Amino acid sequence: MASPEIEALTQALSRLPGLGPRSARRAVLHLLKKREGAMEPLLRALEAVNERLVTCHVCGNVDTVDPCGICADPRRDARALCVVEDVADLWALDKSRLFPGRFHVLGGRLSALEGIRPEDLTIDALVARLEPGGVDEVVLAMNATLEGQTTAHYLAERLERFPIRLTQLAHGVPVGGELDYLDEGTLAQALRARRPVG
Repeated sequence: MASPEIEALTQALSRLPGLGPRSARRAVLHLLKKREGAMEPLLRALEAVNERLVTCHVCGNVDTVDPCGICADPRRDARALCVVEDVADLWALDKSRLFPGRFHVLGGRLSALEGIRPEDLTIDALVARLEPGGVDEVVLAMNATLEGQTTAHYLAERLERFPIRLTQLAHGVPVGGELDYLDEGTLAQALRARRPVG
């Protein structure tokens, strides 16, 4: 029988995505066996991120600096903007290194069932980013779910007054799929085959 502290650690880890009780128990045992080589560096990394974690005021990404590393990167094409539902989608697309522009995180997707309305997302901030001009293309990289496509259609209506090329990811993204779980090949194909909205 483990101590209450070890049991609490196991339960905390089991609540993480992809870890159930058995996987969490194995992770805790590994950390206990490799205390200096695994647990202490993990603790330091968690403390450092916890102390410095911020949301980028420009795009909505999470990072330890504001503006985030993507927004501050002068090599990024400021004329191309990719709109995603959440940070996991941004990280998945950025990891592929196929999109040279900047990002905008909506903070979710429209959902009547969950009561998520346009004012609950960062749509007004997106419009404000487009107001000054300078953006030539906006890629709507919504998940291929009913809510994601509803959000994309709503955004297309809101952004139609801007002189931009409005595109969305191709249908290579499986219906019901989420960007965070796709392999780089599928993401690459979806970005290359993006098409105009409407």
